[in-house]
Amino acid sequence: MRIRYCVPNSSQCAANGDCPAMAEHTATPRAGGTPPAILEPLELLYEEAGQPRFSLPPALATAYGGDLGFTSPCVYANFVASIDGVVTLGPEYPSSGSAISGREPADRFVMGLLRACADAVLIGAGTLRATPRHRWTPDHVCPQAAPAFAELRRNLRRAAQPELVVVTASGELPTEHSALRSGALVATTLGGARKLDGRLPAACTLLTAGEGPNFRMADVLTALHAHGHTAVLTEGGPHLIGHLFSEGLVDEVFLTTSPVLAGRANTSRLGLVAGLELLPNRPAWTDLISVRRRDSYLFLRYRLRAPRASSGPARVD
Repeated sequence: MRIRYCVPNSSQCAANGDCPAMAEHTATPRAGGTPPAILEPLELLYEEAGQPRFSLPPALATAYGGDLGFTSPCVYANFVASIDGVVTLGPEYPSSGSAISGREPADRFVMGLLRACADAVLIGAGTLRATPRHRWTPDHVCPQAAPAFAELRRNLRRAAQPELVVVTASGELPTEHSALRSGALVATTLGGARKLDGRLPAACTLLTAGEGPNFRMADVLTALHAHGHTAVLTEGGPHLIGHLFSEGLVDEVFLTTSPVLAGRANTSRLGLVAGLELLPNRPAWTDLISVRRRDSYLFLRYRLRAPRASSGPARVD
């Protein structure tokens, strides 16, 4: 286990959330060795002109219904939500995202594509705990696109897989998780580092980002940039997204709207942002970048307008 340090600060960062363990799909080559299409192309309904473009490999561009790219550096989030705004069903439902998305193949493809574009995938400790068998790699959620994802990463001169980054203020992690055994960057406080010392798999790097119980996500991102990670995808959960929004660090949001009503009977069913109130005093307005469709699913992309950092602290786990 390697230990690295970044500059400590007094503001706070959380490490809880939720993310689905997604089912895998396989694809059988057609006769003659021609690989099958990844999936039926998404229908492009709207796209803002002048967007950055990575020149996706043809198979990915066809499936996505166009090209995709990001400015550098960029922090972008990806979530699936019900039409009534629920993104997690609570701790008693560890596969919340799968239930909300209905395991829609197009949603899994977009998730894989966004991972394939990223240098690092940033999640909270709660997301790791909730998905004991998940791997935060492109091919885990869309294995039939693995060759095209690998080609994209080669074209972008990225590592073979995005680096997993897990944020935990407390140091409470399931250290036996297979994703950690494969290697991850674990960002925590000094107290969390003491708790994790000697417990993390050897492939992990421990990043101490604060001397007290709190730290800033800006310091974590600075450390990631120092590692060469300028394209950072976050998959939450909602509390981690709340901390990123509170510091004005999110550039774009990808949101899949699933054609299902989830309902709420208690506060454990969270929306996209938790632990932070934006309206009415700090509205986080966005501009719509693109809209794609598959049947009754909508794939929305938004850009945040001039994000502003919060002056107040946020709770950590």
